[in-house]
Amino acid sequence: MDYAVLVASAVLYAVGIVAQSVAARRAGSRPGTGLGLLARLAADRLYLLGFAGQVGGFALAFFARASLPLYLVQAASSSAIGLATAFGVLVLGWRIRTGEALTLVLLAAGLVVLAGSSSASVATDLPPAGVAALAVVVLGIGLAMVPAGRAGTFLPAAVLSGVAFAVVAVASRTLAHLDLLALPGNPLTWLMLAAAVLGQASMAAALQRGAAAAVVATADATTIVLASVTGIAVLGDHVVAGQGAWVATGLAVVVCGVLLLGVQSRAGAPALAGEAA
Repeated sequence: MDYAVLVASAVLYAVGIVAQSVAARRAGSRPGTGLGLLARLAADRLYLLGFAGQVGGFALAFFARASLPLYLVQAASSSAIGLATAFGVLVLGWRIRTGEALTLVLLAAGLVVLAGSSSASVATDLPPAGVAALAVVVLGIGLAMVPAGRAGTFLPAAVLSGVAFAVVAVASRTLAHLDLLALPGNPLTWLMLAAAVLGQASMAAALQRGAAAAVVATADATTIVLASVTGIAVLGDHVVAGQGAWVATGLAVVVCGVLLLGVQSRAGAPALAGEAA
């Protein structure tokens, strides 16, 4: 059941990627520093549809994190870029190159390896020092968004978005096993929501400057690495005995697959690069 929830989460994330990227591109050439652009996009129904997909994907991923390790959940969520590419090919008539098709196979292989090497577990609660550290990271993201929004490239904003969503992942992994009624009174809940808003704002700024695949690939790769390392080192995520090398291999394959899709988009491959048309 947990794996079915994870698959549904990735599907909703993919819908969100396609809808948000189109909306961000048609918002016009006037650059934004993040929150200002996000406020303009809030009036766009297509962007709101994409946002709803992101929220739905996050909600399902949140419940999956209650029992599945963070590295598996993040890798599956990040495969949404591959699902978005497949959606564009099958439904919207996008063309796909051989390299992109092979990359999608690579992503799928990495996820299979991770699924076979993961072990269900409940996360260790973050100590006060850990919560304080996440708060410092969120504050740093907010301060860094201004110069990132003025940059001529998508890269700084995309990386900030990835860092913010890593905070969301770490916080939600800790909160997922708690009673839902207890969440509003937990400071980590509000820290998670603040990071989510900053991540969306940074993503909107990055999408206005670069191809969706390149932007999402950069953010996802950042999130996978930071969240997975934190989950194993701090939150007590379990790995099947003797399968540590396979987990490392699966993560490396997924990260490489996500980045390859981004590189192929920047090089002119059609998947997601031409969504504005």
